[in-house]
Amino acid sequence: MAHNNVIVEVEEGIAVVKISRPKALNALNAETLSELAHEVKALEHRSDVAVLILTGEGDKAFVAGADIAEMKDMNPGQAQVFSRLGHAAMAALETCTRPVIAAVNGYALGGGLELALACDFVYASEQAKIGLPEVTLGIFPGFAGTQRLPRLIGKARAKELIFTGRIIDAQTALAWGIVNKVCVHESLMDEAKKTAGQIALNSPFAVRVAKEVVTRGYDRPTEEGEAIEVMAWANLFATSDQKEGMAAFLEKRKPRYRGV
Repeated sequence: MAHNNVIVEVEEGIAVVKISRPKALNALNAETLSELAHEVKALEHRSDVAVLILTGEGDKAFVAGADIAEMKDMNPGQAQVFSRLGHAAMAALETCTRPVIAAVNGYALGGGLELALACDFVYASEQAKIGLPEVTLGIFPGFAGTQRLPRLIGKARAKELIFTGRIIDAQTALAWGIVNKVCVHESLMDEAKKTAGQIALNSPFAVRVAKEVVTRGYDRPTEEGEAIEVMAWANLFATSDQKEGMAAFLEKRKPRYRGV
């Protein structure tokens, strides 16, 4: 599949996935959503990739939203297809077996914020602007923003952001729990790569299973989540990564993980 709007660079176990439509402030059209889902799924099969960082091309925008020019004349049937395409791209990020860090380097509006919400956690530039302004266009968030945001920050604050269409700054997003860390703009990618590098040093298998357990248990009763955790944790003791990690600890050396 030829990629016109998504750039991927892999180095030292870290895949930087960049939305690249700078003239459109990296807005998400159907082609970009399809490319993104395809690329994320492809990276899962690469043994040299431990962590993904998702960001946008340029200094102005992470993703400024879904492509309004493409949406403007859609009928309900076409809009449903487009929404499902967006959901598929977000699901590819959320279910990716590798951790995904969103590095929000500018505007993350509408579909851009929904994209960030589908990642495991978010680092933001101090210049970032974040919001779901769809109601100002006669629609509402259609790429699962109405579902993920309330689960992250609570219904009341999510409703406030969605109903008003307000755009907030990075520090407010930090206080509300939308982003994990606010970085000096010039150091955003360095900070994201630093954290990605720390993750990449750990057992790839253990990290993948930990992500799966958090995801599977999150919306379940605590007892069900605990049962999922117990079984997954116990099964790690059949892996070479567990044997190597504990042996390395006792032998006071760095582990050499194989991801199995």
